[in-house]
Amino acid sequence: MPQPVHFRRAALAALAALLALPAGAADSSAGAANRPPDFALHAVAGPNVRLSEHRGEVVVIAFWGSRCDTCRMQLAALNRIFTTYRPAGLQVFAVGVDDDPLRALEFARAQRVGFPLLLDPAKAVSRAWRVELLPTVAILDRGGMLRHVHRDYEAGDESLYTRELRELLNE
Repeated sequence: MPQPVHFRRAALAALAALLALPAGAADSSAGAANRPPDFALHAVAGPNVRLSEHRGEVVVIAFWGSRCDTCRMQLAALNRIFTTYRPAGLQVFAVGVDDDPLRALEFARAQRVGFPLLLDPAKAVSRAWRVELLPTVAILDRGGMLRHVHRDYEAGDESLYTRELRELLNE
């Protein structure tokens, strides 16, 4: 009997999360091994961002590229979620991994989002986080632990993100 689509997507998301975890991390009960690498990046507008300064908030990190149309749709969806849940302690950061800093800057300035867009032209952060596909989203709990990873984006993912974030915001 075939599994429901949402079950298969959840299983794939869980597998993607395990593959994307930092070395030594097995699952969300793994303690400090599940804490992703810290980073500090330049923001396109506003102050620079250091991830570790946002402990106590639920954090979404979206990795994007300027040639990625799916990234554009995902950032818009994340902005809708951010607008709703920011007062509850949600923070979103979008990390651009373009080789061409001017193209990345143009893309970033064209986005109408309320969260910081960061630039990682050397791709040091995306390598440390093992980002192999764009877009990729990582969701961290209030303690800075990696809880969910999603690769790619399609219709319906916004509701999945919202469910996961609401759960973390209520912890």
